[in-house]
Amino acid sequence: MGIVLDEVRWGMIGCGAVTERKSAPAFNKIEHSRLVAVMGRDAGKAADYAARHGVPRWYADAEALMADPEVNAIYVATPPSSHAEYAVLALQAGKPVYVEKPMACRYAECQAMNQAASAAGLPLFVAYYRRALPYFLQVKALLDAASIGSILAVNVRLVQSPRPADRNPNSLPWRVNPAVAGGGYFFDLACHSLDLLDFLLGAIVDAQGCAENRGGLYPAEDTVAASFKFASGALGTGFWTFAATDAGRSDSVEILGTAGTIRFSTFAFTPIELETPTGTQRYLPPNPENIQFHLIAAIVAELRGQGRSPSNGTSAAKTNWVMDCIIGVGHESKFAGLG
Repeated sequence: MGIVLDEVRWGMIGCGAVTERKSAPAFNKIEHSRLVAVMGRDAGKAADYAARHGVPRWYADAEALMADPEVNAIYVATPPSSHAEYAVLALQAGKPVYVEKPMACRYAECQAMNQAASAAGLPLFVAYYRRALPYFLQVKALLDAASIGSILAVNVRLVQSPRPADRNPNSLPWRVNPAVAGGGYFFDLACHSLDLLDFLLGAIVDAQGCAENRGGLYPAEDTVAASFKFASGALGTGFWTFAATDAGRSDSVEILGTAGTIRFSTFAFTPIELETPTGTQRYLPPNPENIQFHLIAAIVAELRGQGRSPSNGTSAAKTNWVMDCIIGVGHESKFAGLG
């Protein structure tokens, strides 16, 4: 898109837990990138965040931050229900946007965000940072080298137990409030796995599933089963539950090919296993201190006209489409394009 920045000066909307270590510190570690302003609805918290992280300015109003002439790119780090609103406003203000994942609560909101980016002639990026992590790039390298032949199928499994906060009906986390998060932990966590599959294996073009609340702790779904099909013809299944006991915890992705199998995890970063008739090889590339570092570096490079981010509004919207199909929200199960 039509923008090239000499230096990327970030304004951050939202200063919650995700920004403390995963993202915000990386903005100042990357050459030609600085975090120059933060915004939080609670002025006291925004001021405290700015003081603790050495950010020059803070705001309690998002539009005031967007209007700051020192800010030339916006990072939206709020819950999903406000992603579309803030992203569209920032794009209309003439500033490229990096938004947390999932891109929005619903696929229709993602479409509106992409339309705003197109109208403004500006890029829109989404925080699917696993696309830039060495761990998952190793998996992609094995697949690109046809290490396991043609892909037949993939199986994703994530089993977790309820968190202590999930058991307090008077103070539930926003991540289990569908009005704020789009759904429950499925939307918060499964989106990473589904986006990775798009990155590793290509587009999912057909998806369906069943979603239920089996634990009864909060309004959102806590158990989801899905089946899907890739454009290549490969098939996939997924199972996610957040209502199990600790004894049943698991985190695995298995990709089955005509000549072998690759196994890895989405969150635990267990050793990647490549199993073929000649034996098993294991790989474990290290993660950066700030987990979003590599993706943010790629975004900065693109904004400076020197590279391309692997995650953007177009790729991320597809993940929302898949999740909507799996939980049965308002779409045909066969993908007809981003529109």
